[in-house]
Amino acid sequence: MTESFADSTLSPALWQAAHGVDVPEDPWPGFARRERRHRRTRLMRAVVAAAVGVALVGVQTNVVPLPGWAPGIAVAAAPTALLDAPPRGALAGDQAWLDTLRARISTDPSMSTDTLLGDSNPDGFWKVGDRDRIRLLYGSDQPGHRVALVAVPLRFGLLSKQALVWYVGPPGASAQQMRYAGHSEDVDDPVMTLMQASPDRGGFAVVVGPAESTVMISGDPRYTPRGTLEYQDLARADGSGVGFAVLPPAPLRNEPVVRVSRGDHLLYQGGLGGGPYDVVDPTGPEMDVLLAAARRGARGTPLDDASLRDFVQSALLNSRLPAAGTTVRVRWSGSGHGQAATLLTVQPAGGGVIAYARHGDDRTGWSTDLRLLLPAEGADKRPIGWRIRADNGTRTPTDQVRVIAPPDAARVTVTIGGAPPATVTLDASNAGITRIPPDQPATLTAYSRDGSVLGATPVPPVEADMSGLPGDSPATRVTP
Repeated sequence: MTESFADSTLSPALWQAAHGVDVPEDPWPGFARRERRHRRTRLMRAVVAAAVGVALVGVQTNVVPLPGWAPGIAVAAAPTALLDAPPRGALAGDQAWLDTLRARISTDPSMSTDTLLGDSNPDGFWKVGDRDRIRLLYGSDQPGHRVALVAVPLRFGLLSKQALVWYVGPPGASAQQMRYAGHSEDVDDPVMTLMQASPDRGGFAVVVGPAESTVMISGDPRYTPRGTLEYQDLARADGSGVGFAVLPPAPLRNEPVVRVSRGDHLLYQGGLGGGPYDVVDPTGPEMDVLLAAARRGARGTPLDDASLRDFVQSALLNSRLPAAGTTVRVRWSGSGHGQAATLLTVQPAGGGVIAYARHGDDRTGWSTDLRLLLPAEGADKRPIGWRIRADNGTRTPTDQVRVIAPPDAARVTVTIGGAPPATVTLDASNAGITRIPPDQPATLTAYSRDGSVLGATPVPPVEADMSGLPGDSPATRVTP
C-alpha cells in the first residue's frame, strides 16, 4: 500500500506538537478546586440577595424600622398650594405648643394612624413618619374653638405620603386637649374644609385655601326679584386664604357653600357637607297645599299626581327653597319621545322665578332639561324654550327646541342670529317645536292679539354641569 501524503508529511509534525504540550497527568483536582470556589461565590450571592430581600420585606411591612429621615417613594401628594404656603394663624409662632402636638401625634394611641386613617388603614400598615416633619399649616383660636390643620407624613416601608389632619379643642386648648376631627389625602382639591354643627349648640365652619386667596362661606341663597342669585355671607376673608364662620344653634336649611378665588379666577367651589339640614318632606302638609295650587291654569296633558309631587320636590331641593312660602305653577305638560314632559316654575316669596323643564317616566327615570332664573316682573308673559336631547342614551342636544308660549300669546317668533324672525307653529296647548342650530344664539318673542310684544326670552345653552344653583351661571339666568 502506498503511504498517503498526509500520513508521510503531517504525522511527524503533529506528534511532535502534541508531545510539546505540558498536560498534567490528572486534570480533575484543578477542576474540583475551581468548582468549589464557584459554588462558594454563588452561595454568598444567594445569601446576600436573601438578606436584602428579607430586609426589604421587613422594612415594607414595618417589622424592620426605617429611620424617619430616610427618603421614601411618594405614592400620594397633598395639595402643594397648601403645603407650600407659610403656616397661618396665631399658633404658627408657638413652637412649644407645636412640639408637644408633634410628640403626641407620634406616640398617643388616640392620635395614631389607626384612628386617623380608620378603614383606609385596616391592617395598620401606615405609620407616622419622622415627627420632625409634622408641620402646622393653620392654627388659631376662633369663637368657642381652637382649630389646627396639620400635615402629617406617613410611611409604609419604602412608601410615603402626606395626610392633612384637622385637630380641634376648646379655646386656648393645650396640645394634650386637641382631638382628631378629620383628615384628607385627596390631591385634587386645593382647599381643606371642616364643619361641625349641632342644632342645639351651634357650631363652626373653617376653610383653608391657598395663600393670598379669597375665601367665602355662604349660607342660604336668595333669588332677587330682578332675576339674580345672591348668597347670605357667613364668612369672608380677603387675601388670607382662611375663612371661619360661626353657625347658629338651629337646624341649617341648606348646606353652606365654599368659594375660593384669586382675583377673577375661581379655584374651588363646593358644599361643606355635615348637617343636619331641613329636607323637603314630599308628604308634608306644606307640599299638599303647594301641589293643590300648582295645577291652576296648567295646559296640555295633565301630569299624574306622583310624578308631579316628585318633580316639585326635586325642584325645591335643587333650588334650596322650602315648601312653605314658595309658589309653584305648572306652565305646560305633554309628551316627547313617548315620555312625559313638563315645564313648571317655582318662586320664593318676593323673589325671582325659576323655570324647570323635565322629561322621563318612572321606568327609565327623569332628566332635567332646563333651569332658568327669570325676573319676577313679566315672568308669566315670557315664552320659554329649551333644547331637546337626543333619544339615544347620549342626551346630546339636537337642533330641536321645544317652545312654550305664555297664556295670552297669539303667536311666537324665533330670531336666530341676525336672520329675520320666523313664526313658531303652536298647538292647542300653546306649545311648539322649532329648529335652531346648536351653535347659534336665538331669542323667542311672544305677541298679543293686537300685535304688541308680551315678552322675549333668549334660548339658553345646554348646561354642561348642573352642580350649582339656577342663576349661578350665565347659562341659567337671563339677567346679565
